[in-house]
Amino acid sequence: MTLAEVIGTLETAYPPATAESWDAVGLVCGDPALEVRKVLFAVDPVAVVAEEAIAWGADLIVTHHPLYLRGTTSVAATTPKGRLVHTLIKHDIALYTAHTNADIANPGVSDALARAVGLTGDLVPLSPLPDDPWRGLGRIGTLPSPVTLGDFAERAAEGLPKTSWGIRVAGDLSRPVSRVAVSGGAGDSLLGTARAAGADVFLTADLRHHPASEFMEAGGPALIDAAHWATEWPWLDSAASILASSGVNVETRVSATVTDAWTRGY
Repeated sequence: MTLAEVIGTLETAYPPATAESWDAVGLVCGDPALEVRKVLFAVDPVAVVAEEAIAWGADLIVTHHPLYLRGTTSVAATTPKGRLVHTLIKHDIALYTAHTNADIANPGVSDALARAVGLTGDLVPLSPLPDDPWRGLGRIGTLPSPVTLGDFAERAAEGLPKTSWGIRVAGDLSRPVSRVAVSGGAGDSLLGTARAAGADVFLTADLRHHPASEFMEAGGPALIDAAHWATEWPWLDSAASILASSGVNVETRVSATVTDAWTRGY
């Protein structure tokens, strides 16, 4: 398969036109005519992921996070990002990004997160797009049977990859939980939406002190704050399966390398 053919399949699932206007998605480096045999999926385009790709013999890295979100005027090897570009080109490894277009897709990042923490039934966007009720940010669904917040938190911790951050819980651990809202990545902009949707608990990442404190003072629902990387990592397997189900003849691998910024907790 050529790189252009692989990208075509990914962009059918995650159309670049659906990304936010401020986002930077698509092909970062690589020749569309390049032959692709191995594709590595990872959350972050960082040096350790490039090293894994080189060791495995990957031809393409697909990441969730963009390399240059705000653009640049130079890719000189005097910065970590510039060195990464040089490394990838030197080893004929392409880099492709699906970010907010993967967040709102159906299925997308939050669908994978919801499944990872135990939601098995129908899922709907927490904040649907005005012109498409089946696509949008976050997901909300119902557990097969009610559990306590403490039990659900344990289930979430088991379902997500381990990080030094772990998970943090706000709320009465004995309260019953049935309706669950999730959002991969930073989700504090959806706090009010989760409450309005009738969620018993909202699981997301990067919750700040003041919004979380004010939210709980106003009656919740309960909150679970996980590591940003961990809430988006489940999507990698979903994205890789898109290639397999589409008949694309490539070998895929999901990177298990933890690239969360926080390396140790005390």
